[in-house]
Amino acid sequence: MNIIFKKDTWQEIYYSLRNNKLRTFLTMIGVGWGMFLYVSLLGAAKGMENGFDKLFSGFATNSIFLWAQNTSIPYDGFPKGRQVHLKLADIEMLKRKIPEIDYISPQNSRGNFGNAGEQMSKNGKSATYTLNGDYPLGNKISEKKLIFGRYLNDADISQNKNVVVIGEEVYKNFFDAKKNENPLGKSINIKGIFFNVIGVFRVKKGGGMENDQTVFIPLSTFTKMYNNGDNVDFFAIVSKPNADVNAVENKVKLQLKSKNQVSPDDTNAFGTFNLGKEFKKLTGFLTGMQLLTIIVGTLTILAGVIAISNILLITVKERTKEIGIRRALGAKPAEVRNQILLESVVITLSSGLLGFMSGIFVLMILDIATKGQDSFPFYNPTVNYGNVFAAMAVMVVLGLIIGMIPAQRAVKIRPIEALRSE
Repeated sequence: MNIIFKKDTWQEIYYSLRNNKLRTFLTMIGVGWGMFLYVSLLGAAKGMENGFDKLFSGFATNSIFLWAQNTSIPYDGFPKGRQVHLKLADIEMLKRKIPEIDYISPQNSRGNFGNAGEQMSKNGKSATYTLNGDYPLGNKISEKKLIFGRYLNDADISQNKNVVVIGEEVYKNFFDAKKNENPLGKSINIKGIFFNVIGVFRVKKGGGMENDQTVFIPLSTFTKMYNNGDNVDFFAIVSKPNADVNAVENKVKLQLKSKNQVSPDDTNAFGTFNLGKEFKKLTGFLTGMQLLTIIVGTLTILAGVIAISNILLITVKERTKEIGIRRALGAKPAEVRNQILLESVVITLSSGLLGFMSGIFVLMILDIATKGQDSFPFYNPTVNYGNVFAAMAVMVVLGLIIGMIPAQRAVKIRPIEALRSE
């Protein structure tokens, strides 16, 4: 198409667009708005996805949290309202009978599940904080950001060590945080027992299953302190990556009901929070948002391209005499057709680029406005440029296809009829 490289062609397109400034501007808004919606909404959806990924970073999102409650149905000679318990021995039983389970971390607590916290003190200062007895696996389920030291390890459990990992707020209360005092190796008093501090963790804003006013000690030490035997407050159960989390939850409940002689229909005996199911709902919502964005953006772009066709039809009618003269001077039908098609592509492509740049600018503003706000799930809104270029290519193709209507109208204009129409 040598017409593309001719200076006269671009001059004619320029004069045509300049002579119809308002009409051209309004037409470009339609396509530009469609591309703007496509880029900004798709980028915003990606920003939310990145935000939730950041919020849940360090979490085992395919996990289930399970605790024992009271039965609600009489069963096998046992009355309604019987208290059931989780046992440490249940861990091996569940892992053996349910191969979809990756691992289970038990935890006991004072300060959760309606229990009062535990009073702690150091150098005359005292306060009540949540005390958890945990396994090292607990840090795999909800990873703590350590600012001093380490988390619990297997030796701490097997040797019933009096060691503690404290939250940042506990550290600030008992130690000189302004001077960045190193608390490692120093002790705090918990229930009359001195515990050596081995780590300090910080909970990110807006996330984390714990708060900064929580401390962790080995579960074995916790059990001895409170004479809990092998009773456990709750299990954090992590399923294997490809397992159905809902199915794992149901199997776990059935196995525990069978072991504790609880009716299979009893929905109250064991309480659960299925983080995997909730996370899947969230990812499904984000995927739906992205799909809706693509549909809305595509339809808006299509509507804009159709508007371009209508405007070009009007332009062709207004330029009947001009086209007739060009035909009389020897212009070939293909040249006239290509001229109109090129106008259609220029308007479409220019509109798309303006919409694209506007969308990127809005995403940059959103990124700056939400940076540092960890409580708001929005981070690094980006757009897949492959998708954008594909949308631009579709726009150009649509512009060519839609532009064929006014182009064919222009080709059908006979020189003598065009001159007579004036």
